[in-house]
Amino acid sequence: MSEPLVLGIETSCDETGIGIVRGRTLLSNTIASSMDEHARFGGVVPEVAARAHLEALQPSIDAALAEAGVTLDELDAVAVTSGPGLAGALMVGVGAAKGLAVSLGKPLYAVNHLVGHIAADILTPDAEPLEYPTIALLVSGGHTSLLHVRDLTTDVELLGETVDDAAGEAFDKVARLLSLPYPGGPEIDRAALDGDPDAIRFPRGLSRASDLAKHRYDFSFSGLKTAVARWVERFEADEANQGTAVPVADIAASFREAVVDVLVTKALAACADLGVPRLLLGGGVIANRRLREVALERAEAAGVTVRIPPLSLCTDNGAMIAVLAAELISSGRGPSTLAFGADSTLPVTEIQVAEAVPA
Repeated sequence: MSEPLVLGIETSCDETGIGIVRGRTLLSNTIASSMDEHARFGGVVPEVAARAHLEALQPSIDAALAEAGVTLDELDAVAVTSGPGLAGALMVGVGAAKGLAVSLGKPLYAVNHLVGHIAADILTPDAEPLEYPTIALLVSGGHTSLLHVRDLTTDVELLGETVDDAAGEAFDKVARLLSLPYPGGPEIDRAALDGDPDAIRFPRGLSRASDLAKHRYDFSFSGLKTAVARWVERFEADEANQGTAVPVADIAASFREAVVDVLVTKALAACADLGVPRLLLGGGVIANRRLREVALERAEAAGVTVRIPPLSLCTDNGAMIAVLAAELISSGRGPSTLAFGADSTLPVTEIQVAEAVPA
C-alpha cells in the first residue's frame, strides 16, 4: 500500500492531537491543548491532562475527519502513541485507538512518540526526502534526546538524553523563578529580547572534560536552574542592589544562551564524531528563536545541513504519529496486536510496539 490513509492519535502529555495523512500528504492536524488548565499549577498535572484528553478526543476526531474530508470507514489504519509520556494520558489515547480500530475492523499501529517527532519532517511541504543517516535533536517539555537515525522505521539509536530536567522543564522552572507566566519557553524568549546573553555566565551542564568521557551526548539542566536561583538570591541579598529590580531580561537571555549552547554543541559533536553531516531538530522547544538561529549559524560553519519541520508539527501532534504508521505500512510492516498498553518509559529503539508475527 503506497499511500495509506491513516488517522493518528497522540495523547502523551497535555495536547490531544488527531492527525490524518494519506501517505506523506498531510490532510488534517487537529490539536486541542489543555495548557490553560495547567497554568495555575505552573506545570502539567497528569490527572488533569488525562481528563482533558477524555473530553477532547471525540470532538477532535470529528474535526480532523471534517477537515480532511474523509470518513472513518475510508481509513486504512489507525495509529496511536504507545509511549513514552505520561502514563495516564497515554492510557486515554491507547484505549481510544484500540476501541476505534476494533469497531472499524482496521489495523492498528502502536508507535513511539519520539520517533514520531522525527517522522514529522516527512510532512514538510516541498522538502527533499530525509537522508539517512541523520542526527536528530529532540527538545520538548518532557524530553531532551539526541538520536542517531539510520532508518526511520527500523534503526534509531539513542546517543544521549537528559539525566534530570528536560530543557522545556528548565525553561518552566526558571520562568517561575523570574515570576514569568507558564509555559516558560515563550516567556523566557520574550524577556530575553531586551537582555544581554553575555551578562551572566551560567554553567553548561555535563560539558567539562571530566563529564564528556561518560556523558558526551547527555544533558543536564537541573544545575543550571539552581545556578539561576542562587544568582537571583545573591542579587536580592546584596545591599548594593536594594531598590533595584532583578534584571529579568539579562537573566533570561543568559539562561537561554546556556541552554542553547549545550544543545547545539552536543548535537554538532555527534555529527562530527559519527561523520553525519545532517541534523534534524524536533520538539516544541525548537520554537525558541535563539535555538534555531544558533543551530543554523553554527551548523553552516561546520558543514552540517539542518532540517526543521514546520513549527506546527514540532509540538506534539497526531499527524506525526499517523505519518510514522504510514511509513511502517509502506515498508511492509504488519500491524500491532492488541497486546500492548501505555508505556511511559518506552525506549526509542522500539519504533513500533507489539507488531503481529506472521503466521
